[in-house]
Amino acid sequence: MCNDYRLIVDIASIVEDFEDLTIKIKMPEGKPNVAAREDIKITDPAPIVRSVEGERAAGELVSRRWSWAGQKGRPVYNFRSEGRQFTSHRCLILADGFYEFTDPADAKQKRLDKWLFTMADHRWFCIAGIWRAAPEGEAFTMLTMDAGPDVATYHHRQIIPLPHDRWADWLDPAVPAEKTLAWMPKGSLPVTQVYGSPPAQAVLL
Repeated sequence: MCNDYRLIVDIASIVEDFEDLTIKIKMPEGKPNVAAREDIKITDPAPIVRSVEGERAAGELVSRRWSWAGQKGRPVYNFRSEGRQFTSHRCLILADGFYEFTDPADAKQKRLDKWLFTMADHRWFCIAGIWRAAPEGEAFTMLTMDAGPDVATYHHRQIIPLPHDRWADWLDPAVPAEKTLAWMPKGSLPVTQVYGSPPAQAVLL
């Protein structure tokens, strides 16, 4: 499951892309000061666009912690989407890639093989998420579903990347979740190995 993702596109370009889609972006806390990062890890602060109650095609751009504390203090960084409607507290998590890890093809290799997924025809995209208030402050988590055709070789579950034509719907809690949270066609999420020796076939974790 995804515990590492990437965002190297600058915030100004991201805001421009939202404007091109006629999605109004508000910055109630000012423009987030977000450095380009190859690896955003659990508990790191990162930019999200959260829905604005009562407004269609609008969102608030803020920086929040990835994960809140769950049972026994374990971080809730992924959250199952099946059977849930998410009628409030929706958010878009800004990314231009996410990682999955598999057992190494080389038995002598101690680290897991690392794979980067991007989105075809998108220089960046959004991941479906929700946010909530927590004792440690407001935080967000990524929604998950059974793995689709591009990810299934690497893991049996996946986060839910959203192409730009689904962003406004996810920001609108009146739109049923199942309309937005769906697999993309095969080939939509190109994958590149960034660590490890290329295997004949990836091994499921």
